[in-house]
Amino acid sequence: MIKKYLLLIFSLIFGFSYSQIIRKYSNEFLNIGAGARGLGMGGAVISNQDDVYSPMWNPAGLMSIDRDWQGAAMHAEYFESIAKYDYLAYAKTLETGVFGISIVRLGVDNILNTTQMIDSEGNIDYDKITKFSQSDYAAILSYAFNPGGNPNLDVGVNAKLVYRNVGKFANGYGFGFDVGAIYKADNGWKFGGMLRDVTTTVNFWTINQKELSTVVNGEEFNPAPTDKMELTMPKLNVGASKTFDINSSLYVLPEAGINVDFAKTAALISTDFASITPYAGAELGYQKMIFVRLGVNRFQNVTDIEDLKRKVSFQPSAGIGIRYRGLTLDYAITNSGIGGSNFYSNFFSLKLDMGAFRND
Repeated sequence: MIKKYLLLIFSLIFGFSYSQIIRKYSNEFLNIGAGARGLGMGGAVISNQDDVYSPMWNPAGLMSIDRDWQGAAMHAEYFESIAKYDYLAYAKTLETGVFGISIVRLGVDNILNTTQMIDSEGNIDYDKITKFSQSDYAAILSYAFNPGGNPNLDVGVNAKLVYRNVGKFANGYGFGFDVGAIYKADNGWKFGGMLRDVTTTVNFWTINQKELSTVVNGEEFNPAPTDKMELTMPKLNVGASKTFDINSSLYVLPEAGINVDFAKTAALISTDFASITPYAGAELGYQKMIFVRLGVNRFQNVTDIEDLKRKVSFQPSAGIGIRYRGLTLDYAITNSGIGGSNFYSNFFSLKLDMGAFRND
């Protein structure tokens, strides 16, 4: 069982055809997003995320931090706590802009390695069972600024350092860049765009052939060369939003937009050049203290495994939040986006805005 599980991990990471180094879903953990606010709105925050969580959606949003510093933390668990997703971030205003640093981890821990449990003579020794983790890490350095001092335009850049590890079997290092912009029109509309992996993100893999040979042989799995390079192609997210005041206490903030993958996928509109899927979400706020959020994203054409009919799947989401002075606690729930999936995940995030505390 463990051999099949490990084989699946390596198959997903490296693929079976080594002549192709471009992976549609390489470094996909960086596309999940961070912050229960954005996740509860289905990612509909490309033009309106305005805090320390911005680097995961659009780094230009950091410019809305107009004083002091902010810190944030988020935790979530997938598939009945098998996989854990964590995010830590810090952002501080400077004279020329806003600087931020974020740490991301998605991992499956305590995977049993039973490859040494049975020796060459067939004897079983349970003491030789070990554990390992399959983890993806990223450190993101962000900077946002006003080009030319234009108060209506904010621009942000991410520099990403990626480390991916599969126990003693393989590890990979990568780097890449994101760029984003938000234009704030005089009539209250905001237009945002983020180009992820703008120069393509490069991952360099190293395989431990000796350790791998204890799991699979050359007939079952043909390992990649010791050093393997893979590229993550650019992705574009664009959206528009505007805040509408219902009365002096209530407001609603909707956003709609599209996600563009420069590859053929299962998206609603898909060509060899690009695939396009829409998203939408909204936040209802009461006195900027209590928030209710809804969103929908990741529309895809899928085939039902029971009747083999094609249908459209999507990823719904919802969330709530509460803010007291400079402390904000948010919660979101969303599923995997696979049609009929019952795997719903809970996200909790916390934000500390020191500028709001000191202003009070």
